Amino acid sequence: MSFEPASPAAPTPSDTGRFDFRVAARYAGMESSPLKDIFALAARPDLISFAGGIPDPDLFELDDVRDCYDWVLTHCGHRALQYGVSEGEVELREQAARRLSRDLVTTPDQIRVTSGSQEGLFVAAEAMLEPGDVVLVESPTYLAAVQVFAVHGARMVGVETDDGGVLPDALEAAIRTHHPKFVYLIPTFQNPTGRTMDLARRRAVADVLERTATPLVEDDPYGELRFTGDAHPPIASFGAMSAQTLLMKSMSKLMSPGVRIGWIRTEGAILDTLAVAKAAISMQSSVVDQLTVARYLETKDLDAHVAHVCAVYRERRDAMATAIAAVLPAAAHVTRPEGGMFLWASLGPAYDAQAMLADAVAAGVAYLPGWSFFAEDADHSTMRLSYVTHSPAVIADGIDRLGHVIAAHG
Repeated sequence: MSFEPASPAAPTPSDTGRFDFRVAARYAGMESSPLKDIFALAARPDLISFAGGIPDPDLFELDDVRDCYDWVLTHCGHRALQYGVSEGEVELREQAARRLSRDLVTTPDQIRVTSGSQEGLFVAAEAMLEPGDVVLVESPTYLAAVQVFAVHGARMVGVETDDGGVLPDALEAAIRTHHPKFVYLIPTFQNPTGRTMDLARRRAVADVLERTATPLVEDDPYGELRFTGDAHPPIASFGAMSAQTLLMKSMSKLMSPGVRIGWIRTEGAILDTLAVAKAAISMQSSVVDQLTVARYLETKDLDAHVAHVCAVYRERRDAMATAIAAVLPAAAHVTRPEGGMFLWASLGPAYDAQAMLADAVAAGVAYLPGWSFFAEDADHSTMRLSYVTHSPAVIADGIDRLGHVIAAHG
């Protein structure tokens, strides 16, 4: 028996004695990520963390959720613990369609279940993107979406925004210049800025997308968390947009993030492709969790729960907005969202939020530097702060600590 000599490029033990795997180029340099760092900061008991959009666990309806799990295990038995279908369990798709039909007529066969809207983004990217494709995104946009699209080889182009969201004229110009595979938008309580597109802006964006026949991936995990103002329907509900939109929804921010259940609503042949992509990624979402969420939506008052959560979040938003206004530099700008989970602060060109973070952590407070939310031309003076995790008193304490750090860097 003979052996071929090992290729010079083959993996070999490193100088430390550990074996070095050759990772895919798309993951090179990604030993960590802002998302991973968020949860590490949130777990530190010595920190007041505003870094992650982590719901307060005291607001979870534990008894209702337990009741639904008990019912599913009692009445669905072995089915709940068995493999399911990639499209999603029919009971959940029926409940999702019923809830979506408040704004956009939807049938169960137009729903594909995912393990949260985060997996929904990965499924959509897997189904549609080829290396080199262009995706247009808001500037700034959701950082994990940037990672998902980049991992699939896409080139992201940021489109100009204002306090009302993406600018329709800038969007149309970018579409005609870059010919994107799709546009990715978060129209309601956008992550990271908290901005919301009003009705006129949504109509204008829908008109641009229809006229240019450009697909839309519309991400809406926060839309029901409204404190003030009027609710707006999704862009998918305007004109013929329902046929060219993947509308992403999630139960994470409404029921609990530990139950990783969301769904995609769309129409046409792409539904089959999404099911194939989902099967390749994870076969199916947890059947017992799907059936539990379906039971919850059928028998519990989610609207009442959301109203209670929104009342608490509104008080916390007001506490953070009041506290931070007193510590920001004169030239700074901060959003005051009508709902959702985040404030977005721009400190001004003299500040670097990434460089400030170590001092902030040393002072016992954390935030997420804003540069990671930009596909290009990052504004390093920005930061995202979540107000949903802590009480108003803790928020005031944390912002006071942050204020001392900002003043020291001014």
